[in-house]
Amino acid sequence: MVARNLVKSFGALRAVDGISFEVLRGECFGLLGPNGAGKSTTIGMLVGALAPDAGEVSVDGAGAPTREHVRLRIGAVPQAIALYDDLTGEENLRFFGTLYGLAGARLGERVGWALDFAGLAARRRDRVGGYSGGMKRRLNMAAGLLHDPPVILLDEPTAGVDPQSRNHIFDRIEALKRDGRTLLYTTHYMEEAERLCDRVAIVDAGRVLAIDTVEGLIARHGGPPVTRVERGTLETVFLRLTGHALRDA
Repeated sequence: MVARNLVKSFGALRAVDGISFEVLRGECFGLLGPNGAGKSTTIGMLVGALAPDAGEVSVDGAGAPTREHVRLRIGAVPQAIALYDDLTGEENLRFFGTLYGLAGARLGERVGWALDFAGLAARRRDRVGGYSGGMKRRLNMAAGLLHDPPVILLDEPTAGVDPQSRNHIFDRIEALKRDGRTLLYTTHYMEEAERLCDRVAIVDAGRVLAIDTVEGLIARHGGPPVTRVERGTLETVFLRLTGHALRDA
């Protein structure tokens, strides 16, 4: 996926101001920036939901995401939960699967995969309105992957989730990496970028400030070297004490 000199304004606000980067096939590329940096607007242009004022996007060598056959190569996981509370988890997935053109046995197969992916097979017949925030996040992510896309864009997929759901989402993203998917991951959490991303673009005010591996960014911009004693994080302690099992009761 390639973004070249993307520009997007909303009235007087220049949300994206000449952003360029390339996501290599099979890597997890991070967009790391504070709130309001232009990450979600960039995602909107990459999936074809927003038309750039200038610049261009090419997806997986197939062209612009405004073309239907190109859009079907993309799995988009939005920051906002895009689910229907009055439907069950399974009904939501079947609905979104039909929008991707799935039907019959293939639809049933992919819905079953998505429920397992989200860790929600046992809650498939429960209404989504009764799901916890972490359950909705996991189902939201699975819904964006129903059509088995090679390119996946994840816009802050761990926002507002409990530690067990967050760890589950991380494990699933790492599995997608091992499967050779091309991933674009937006976050404002440094530890997420360090754990998941092969390369990171640091963005602010709609511009790319630096692109490199995590190690490269630290070497170039991190100041003089320091000696650090590695210790477990509080999240590691929490998960060790409370377990990794999802809390969906």
